[in-house]
Amino acid sequence: MHEQAGTTGFPSGITALGEEVYAIDTRMAGYPGITSSYLIRTERPCVVEVGTAGSAPVLRDALAALGVEAHDLATIVVTHIHLDHAGGTGDVAAMFPNAEIVVHERGARHLADPARLMNSAKMVWGDNLDVLFGEMHPTEAARIRAVAETGTVDLGAGRRLIGHYTPGHAKHHMGLVDSLTGDLYVGDALGVYNPHTCDVRPATPPPDFDMDAALASLRLFGDIGARRLMFSHFGAVETVEEMLDRAREELHAWVEAVRDAHHSSSGDLDHAVAMVRERVQHRYRPLPAEASRESAEVMELLSGVESNVAGIAHWLDRVAADQREATAEKTEKKAE
Repeated sequence: MHEQAGTTGFPSGITALGEEVYAIDTRMAGYPGITSSYLIRTERPCVVEVGTAGSAPVLRDALAALGVEAHDLATIVVTHIHLDHAGGTGDVAAMFPNAEIVVHERGARHLADPARLMNSAKMVWGDNLDVLFGEMHPTEAARIRAVAETGTVDLGAGRRLIGHYTPGHAKHHMGLVDSLTGDLYVGDALGVYNPHTCDVRPATPPPDFDMDAALASLRLFGDIGARRLMFSHFGAVETVEEMLDRAREELHAWVEAVRDAHHSSSGDLDHAVAMVRERVQHRYRPLPAEASRESAEVMELLSGVESNVAGIAHWLDRVAADQREATAEKTEKKAE
C-alpha cells in the first residue's frame, strides 16, 4: 500500500474524516450525493459498502487515489445486500482479489448467486435497473464470510469493526462500530440522511420492513454510544443522539400516516401514497439551489414516498393477519 501524504488534494468525491477514515461518493447512476462508501485505511484496509455495479470503477479509482492498490485491500463489508449498497460486490471483489467479503448470514447466498436477487430487482425496476444499478455479478463463495448476531473484522493493530444484527429495514442488515473511533456505520437502519437539509427520512421498503424490529435496532444503536453516524445515504453526522431521536420520530410519524391512509383508502396504494405525501412533506426542508435535482430524483426512486408507503402497508397487513390468526386460535381453544 502506497502512503498518501496529507488529507488534502484528493479527487472530488473523497472526504477525509480523520483517524484514517475516508468517505467516498460512489456516484450512483453518475450523480453525486446518493451513495457513500467508506475506507478505513489501516494495517488491514477495509471498505464499508461498495455501492452499485456501476459504481465499482469509481470506488476502485478512489481507493487508488488513497494509496490502496489491488492487492492491498483486506476486507469488504456490506451492511445489507440491496443493490444500492452491495450491487457492486462481485465486481469490486474481482478488482481486489485478496479481500474477504463480510455480510450477514441471511444475505451471503445472494452474493454468491445473485440470480434470484436480480430477477426480483428486474420485476421492481424494469428498464430503470440498468441505469440505476447495473448487473450484480457473483462473488466467489470461498471468499464470503457470513456473520450472525455479531461479528468482528480485524483492522490491524488491535482496531476492529464490530458488527451487530440490526433488522427492520431488511432481514439481512447489520450495523458496524469502529472500536477506535466510535464511528457507527448505520446502513439504512436510521433511514436516509440529506446533508443539504440535515433531515433524515425513513427507508421502509417492502417486503422486509418491520416497525418493531426497526425500533429495536435504533435502541441498540442508542446503547452503543457512538461518536459519529456514518450514513450510506449520505455522509457522516456528529449529532448522534439528536439524529437517533429524529429517526424514531420520523418512523412513528410515517407509520401513523400510512395506517390512517391505508384504512381510509381501502387498500388503494396510489390513493394512500398521495395522502401520505401530503401529510409528511412539511416535515422536510426544501433543497437549496445548489443541490443536484437529478440526485434528488434518484433518491426519491430509491426510498421515496411510494416505496415507504408500500413497505409500511405490507407490514401493517402482515400484523393484521397475525392478529386474526391469533384470535382464531384462541376461539378454537375456547370451543374445545
